Amino acid sequence: MEVPAVTGTLDLYVAEINRFSILTADEEFRLAVRLKKYNDMEAAEKLVVSNLRFVVKIAHEYRNYGLKLADLVQEGNIGLMHAVKKFDPYRGYRLISYAVWWIRAYIQNYIIKSWSLVKIGTTQAQRKLFFKLSQAKKKLESLSEKKPEFGEIAETLGVSPEEIAEMDLRMSSRDLSLDAHVTEDGGSTHMDYLKYEGEDQETALIRKEEMALVQHNIAGALARLSEKESFIIRHRVMADNPLTLQEIGDRYHVSRERARQIEKQALRKLAQAIPYLGRDTKLLEA
Repeated sequence: MEVPAVTGTLDLYVAEINRFSILTADEEFRLAVRLKKYNDMEAAEKLVVSNLRFVVKIAHEYRNYGLKLADLVQEGNIGLMHAVKKFDPYRGYRLISYAVWWIRAYIQNYIIKSWSLVKIGTTQAQRKLFFKLSQAKKKLESLSEKKPEFGEIAETLGVSPEEIAEMDLRMSSRDLSLDAHVTEDGGSTHMDYLKYEGEDQETALIRKEEMALVQHNIAGALARLSEKESFIIRHRVMADNPLTLQEIGDRYHVSRERARQIEKQALRKLAQAIPYLGRDTKLLEA
């Protein structure tokens, strides 16, 4: 699918995509049917390019997050292409009405990743607050001509002042790129001043080989266990979300205490098959 790339100035890009005419509802429907029935890539391309101008318009809504508008447009274009692939022409609505959700999702996801998920948070509520906070602050500033208090913003958005304060702090402290130059002459980066405290290459290679051997031996030892013992080891000892003894007991119609005994017996067999497991059963998690 040949879609114009966001290169050069954004004005030139906008001028280029404005050459593509907006489709009528009938034209759009026929192209979407061709894509859905015959996987017609030429039809898909026409559907995309005719809606690129809307991506630019949506991207402008997010221009106050300190990121390049061209990057936001590029992410929005990916969202548009995804929407075109999934669009069902028989639902009765226009493509852009459906695509706007995908365009916003891709742009917002890019912004979140650029600001760091660690700082912004990963819950749906935190994401919503992130995108609503700047908008609410600007609106209140325009009404009162002064910087709004956290309490005012919190009341507007229906959250606590503490949540506003926390998100405002996160948004005010962007990630530092380790590749950024320390001085204007570009001679060195922040990465150059980081002290490496990890293993050297030789030690790391030896450890990697040891762990590979451990995993091989564990796999062989597990093969010697009964089906019940193997299940317990895999789903209780080695699992990221281990089952409880009660859950194992329910599965095999035995008591919780009996499940514990089977687990202990299975671990003893593994320790006999692989001697160093007796010293460190955490190796089972490797």
